[in-house]
Amino acid sequence: MGKIPAFLRSSTIPVSQIIKTPQSQSHQSSKSFPPSNFIQNRKPKSVKPLKPSLNPNSSSPPLVPITFPNLSEAKSFINSLISNPNIPLDIQFYNSIIHSFSSIATLDDAFSLFTHMLKTLPSFSPDRSTFHILITHSCISKTHDSVLTGVSRAVDYMASQGFPPDPVTVDIAVRGICLSRHEDAAAKLVTELHDKYSVTPDNYTFNFLVKHLCKNRSMSMVYGVIDELEKLVGLKPDLITYTILIDNVCNNKNLREATRLLSELNEKGFKPDCYVYNTIMKGYCSLNLGNEMIKVFKTMKEVGVEPDLYSYNTVIFGLSKSGRVKDARKYLDVMAEMGHFPDAVTYTSLMNGMCREGDALGALRLLGEMEAKRCSPNECTYNTLLHGLCKSRLLDKGKELFETMKEGGVKLESASYATFLRALCREGRVAEAYEVFDYAVESKSVTDVSAYSTLESTLKWLKKAREQGLSVC
Repeated sequence: MGKIPAFLRSSTIPVSQIIKTPQSQSHQSSKSFPPSNFIQNRKPKSVKPLKPSLNPNSSSPPLVPITFPNLSEAKSFINSLISNPNIPLDIQFYNSIIHSFSSIATLDDAFSLFTHMLKTLPSFSPDRSTFHILITHSCISKTHDSVLTGVSRAVDYMASQGFPPDPVTVDIAVRGICLSRHEDAAAKLVTELHDKYSVTPDNYTFNFLVKHLCKNRSMSMVYGVIDELEKLVGLKPDLITYTILIDNVCNNKNLREATRLLSELNEKGFKPDCYVYNTIMKGYCSLNLGNEMIKVFKTMKEVGVEPDLYSYNTVIFGLSKSGRVKDARKYLDVMAEMGHFPDAVTYTSLMNGMCREGDALGALRLLGEMEAKRCSPNECTYNTLLHGLCKSRLLDKGKELFETMKEGGVKLESASYATFLRALCREGRVAEAYEVFDYAVESKSVTDVSAYSTLESTLKWLKKAREQGLSVC
């Protein structure tokens, strides 16, 4: 269903004033539209980097340790710290120097500066976090071989200084390499570190790797990496691993594979939780396979997994989407009996299904029921109803609902705005169409370009229809 925006306050106009004598309805289907998010991009002001003071008599440490990638200048800066009594001697300050220089210099120069600091500064005593900085920056590379070589070099250097890698080290390296989109190199590094230093990552690291592999690699490669790490390192998939795999195949609409993974999960002694079943139901819902979705829901209850609010919302949305609104409404009472009270998502799903069936007035009455139970409608609720009313040619009701939305400061979504605008123009109510246009622009519901282009195309259609003597009502 997508992410639902924050609840908006209820309308100040009672729904009973909107629901009047039913008008003729057109059984045209209403579509489901996700809420729009509007982000204002702002160009940040350019800030000139501060160059650290190399004056040993400076009264305070530099604000930015190093802002230049030149190794000789960086070494000169380190030399200036020796005679400066105001320089802090804690490890955080020295780590900030290494971090700032490593982020702008080459890996070779970062190692050179690190070695120079060891020789020059008696107070510099690196700890494990210092070497982790080098490992983090060694993960930034464009090729598989170079990133693996760089990280291995940093880990070996760390071990030579008396800090053999531990699971935290492996986690930092794996996460850094995955963020550079070299997941295959991360998997290879896990094997190398296990063979060389007998260190094994925990399941958090393993599952992070699996998640990134699912995101950027084929499933055949994901399964291959999982099998290899289980044989060579001893890392075994857990419930979280299977959840990640099931979620990925469901998103790719491969429900057969999701069912196979669910069986494999059970065979290995794991009990699927509510999230796993919800994920599979969501997958069937996206394919409009309501019967299969209900089977999963019933299986979940049979094995003793209690459905949550998301489970019921998924069932109601899936049934409503597939034209089974009556069946969907039955679950309102069921979920209430189980202590899960319907929310805005629940009611909006039902309204969407009713509008699809041409029962926009029934959806409007459901809005009254929703408010009576003190469940606040949200932006998606209002826009779903407005779109449904316009599609059913209940324009007066739509206009009253629009006034309600204005009172509550509810924004129009692009689809409901376009549908409403065209419906008004089709009925010859151009002045009211301009009012809708003004509100859409003033409330920043849609971009100015979209608002103008929709209005322009609608008016052109209206003019052409009138010129051809066509009825627009």
